[in-house]
Amino acid sequence: MEAILLRTYGPRGVNGRLLFYGEEICRTVELPWKDNKPGVSCIPEGRYDLRRRFSPRFKNHFEILGVPGRKYILFHAGNDALKELRGCIAPVLQHTGEGRGLHSRMALQKMKERLYPVLDKGIELTLTVKEAKS
Repeated sequence: MEAILLRTYGPRGVNGRLLFYGEEICRTVELPWKDNKPGVSCIPEGRYDLRRRFSPRFKNHFEILGVPGRKYILFHAGNDALKELRGCIAPVLQHTGEGRGLHSRMALQKMKERLYPVLDKGIELTLTVKEAKS
């Protein structure tokens, strides 16, 4: 199964829409594109595997696997990419500017409600990241 992240790039951040079978689950915010440099750039466009992950800091969230030259790229809560992200993706319910949004914890909960049942059944889940067509 496939989730699709459609991105709109800006100099201060990347805004996206996360779709699953054509239905929008949530919006997303990321750091701006800076040649995939760890800690300061969003990840490259491409196709990646998604899995469930737990950590004491972020609790239940998602990990994006197979990002070239990067590790521990996560979907976790955060409303301001420049202040709260180091290459990860934060789900939000609403965009408020480039790389900024609102209600990230609620958006992450929506993601988990929609995608965890797929993963819990042992079904492979991929994330395709690409630029939104204008």
